[in-house]
Amino acid sequence: MATTKTRKKKKTGNGEFVPNIVAFACNWCSYAGADTAGVNRVQYSPNFRVIRTMCSGRVAPAHVLKALKMGADGVLVSGCHFGDCHYIFGNYKAAEQFERTKALVKTLGFDERRIRLEWVSAAEGERWGQVIDEFVAQVTELGPSPLNGKPKVKK
Repeated sequence: MATTKTRKKKKTGNGEFVPNIVAFACNWCSYAGADTAGVNRVQYSPNFRVIRTMCSGRVAPAHVLKALKMGADGVLVSGCHFGDCHYIFGNYKAAEQFERTKALVKTLGFDERRIRLEWVSAAEGERWGQVIDEFVAQVTELGPSPLNGKPKVKK
């Protein structure tokens, strides 16, 4: 996210919307879970970019809002399960901050389903793939971010 340019919206050959997803993943569990998914050749949607963080508790509402501002259609924050945090209470802090983030997103007029908080351990490669696929499908249904283009109109 160091660049200020937004990525172009991808479309499939048949013109379908393909969302840009940003995933903030905790170094100790979720990022390792993504790595486990890769090692085990778990198939999941490639429509996301992972930003490795030392702890999910360090992902402030400003980080999520900046990702949305820079072109993300959805933002996933993922960390260790409660009781497994390398920093003891980081995931509790992440849960608190995520509630504040949801309130901000809602206040700004975004659908709060554009953001998601999930707990994925290092051993849960299959779960990582499932979370990514579910979130990509959810954001695809919502359509492009209001900051990126016209919202999808349901008929």
